[in-house]
Amino acid sequence: MDIPAQRPRILIVDASRIVRTTLVKLIRDHYDFREEVDGQGGWQALVIDHSIQLVICALAMSLPVPDGDDGLLARVRTSRLARLRHLPVLMIAGDNEDANQRARALGASDFISAGIGASELLARIGSLLRLAEAQNELRENPERDAQHPDTGLPTRQRVEVQAAQAISHALRHDSPVSILIMGFDKFEALRDEHGEDLVKELHKRFASMLAGKVRKEDSLGHYSGSDLAIVSPGTPYPACEAFANRLREAFAVANIAVHGKRLDLSVSVGVANTPVDRLNSASSLLTLAAERLKAAQQAGGNRVLACADKPSTQLPPPRLGHAIDLIKAGHESAVIPHLVHLSKEVLPFLELLERELKLGLPLADIRKRTLDREQQDQDTRQA
Repeated sequence: MDIPAQRPRILIVDASRIVRTTLVKLIRDHYDFREEVDGQGGWQALVIDHSIQLVICALAMSLPVPDGDDGLLARVRTSRLARLRHLPVLMIAGDNEDANQRARALGASDFISAGIGASELLARIGSLLRLAEAQNELRENPERDAQHPDTGLPTRQRVEVQAAQAISHALRHDSPVSILIMGFDKFEALRDEHGEDLVKELHKRFASMLAGKVRKEDSLGHYSGSDLAIVSPGTPYPACEAFANRLREAFAVANIAVHGKRLDLSVSVGVANTPVDRLNSASSLLTLAAERLKAAQQAGGNRVLACADKPSTQLPPPRLGHAIDLIKAGHESAVIPHLVHLSKEVLPFLELLERELKLGLPLADIRKRTLDREQQDQDTRQA
């Protein structure tokens, strides 16, 4: 006879019976629970009940009171017992933003509103429990699966913990977190043509190139297969998308050759960002970035799919400097579809050359031919 696994127990601490009853209704089908009406009762429950794995606590119960109780959150975070120090504490946010900020500084794991729905609450609890489990496992086995055998980078488990820690810190300090997941385009075809050993070597080079470009506060590691992830705390959405495009462009012109023959390689990147995508769990943010990577690859590859984008079969025009790099690297075919756009960018420079050096450039003819080509392209798209 199979003994059913014990469900995680949630401690709910709130003076309001209505609030406690509401929260119990939302979680009782998934978790065991225990209720307490004040911080002292909550603390005593935590000390004697080792089955509690997460606390949901009212803001008023968690903070220190002048000349009084230290507050439940402070007592948890300063406990000599490791199981309590690292316990996830989910705060019911109040109207006083200063108090919310104090709770963030004291180490609140996440915040919920009093009127939160069941699906969001369960998602927050599940994410915090998974993070706590992964962190506990890493503390108990710090060297196990810490690095990928091919690249020496952190494994996916480590990346998930780093992402969760970054998001937890960001919530406390009201700052963004961006996640990039990137991978080779047409990876299976690349492996079939060149073999597993070559693909592993390319993977190492890819990881090495990324390691040289990320900031020291960023975390680089594996996501799945050959896909790599960057967790970038404090990076707003526009800067993260621009960084992703720089990475893509750098790889497009990298001179990687096998037996003297240059490989035609490209990578795509999926980007997700906490405030723009309105996600506050590591697993959901990583999953969204991975889905965008897949969509970018299915749309043709060599592109970035970010928060406000939809997959497009047409590549965005390269920057002028990148176009020149592509030409030098022998990729004229990647530049030709964007000649009209690039011609408009380069015309002011040609006008300056003509004015200063009197080169006799046929600028009027260049403008006319550019406009004619633009009209031809428009007619082709409309046909």
